[in-house]
Amino acid sequence: MSTKPALLMRLLASSFAIAEKAQMIIHQVLSGGNLNIVEKTGANDLQTKADRLVQQSICLSLARKFPNLTIIGEEDLPFQEIDEDLIESGQCEEVLKYSCPVQYSHFKEEEIVVWVDPLDGTKEFTEGFLDHVTVLIGIACGGKAIAGVINQPYYNYQAGADAVVGRTIWGGLNLGVFGIKVKEVPAGKHIVTTSRSHSNKLVNDCISAMNVDEVIRVGGAGNKVLQLIEGKASAYIFASPGCKKWDTCAPEAILHALSGKLTDIHGNSFQYHKDVKHVNSAGVLATLTNFDYYASRVPESVKKALIP
Repeated sequence: MSTKPALLMRLLASSFAIAEKAQMIIHQVLSGGNLNIVEKTGANDLQTKADRLVQQSICLSLARKFPNLTIIGEEDLPFQEIDEDLIESGQCEEVLKYSCPVQYSHFKEEEIVVWVDPLDGTKEFTEGFLDHVTVLIGIACGGKAIAGVINQPYYNYQAGADAVVGRTIWGGLNLGVFGIKVKEVPAGKHIVTTSRSHSNKLVNDCISAMNVDEVIRVGGAGNKVLQLIEGKASAYIFASPGCKKWDTCAPEAILHALSGKLTDIHGNSFQYHKDVKHVNSAGVLATLTNFDYYASRVPESVKKALIP
């Protein structure tokens, strides 16, 4: 008799299928032509129909299959009747071929917190920078990001009519990362990726202190971490309190599974307990390699301005 896969692997397998469903929903909303944009706190903090539908899809699909999980999504949505078309009940069989790391094999649903950003890079989505957009499903236990799924719904979208558009990356600590090829920035090159739409003096002061060769300004925390993994940037620096736990949980788990590092600007680890404050008030610093080079160059004035 075959044994049932560990909870973490079943959760990852379901999250993979749910993230692929999210990609389909996002494509449908964009092709429909009406994004139905709402300003939340201002012009740089937007919500679209895609954000709303994808969050419903992810959270309802997970809750139906794993009723005792704690699921925290970015969007504050009113209760409404479930649209069955949004529910994804499938799972990725390929994920289930992998064995769960021993230290994560006995988790119960009640111990897990799932952090969901249904559409990371919403402002860029509304402005047509489609490759900046990601869907983020982060899995945490004991306050630590341990696994995650990142869907990039418009990956390869400019590669021509026959190109396969979109990809889903998944992985976890002591498990590995799948769906993406790892590449490092050329030796000696210091390329920083940072916010495209949320820059300020602190961000710029911090980057200026890094002695970098190039600065890339793009949207989405998920997108920036993918840039680190693919060797397009050597550090992700955001010296500002704008980022939230749903922005960093999945990317952190994926990056840490590759021996990278993602912390606040002081080098402190993030906590992902269900009761933790949502905002990452002391910014974000992340690298695939060479973390200490960047951490040692964060100005004291920036550290003093950003309180954990």
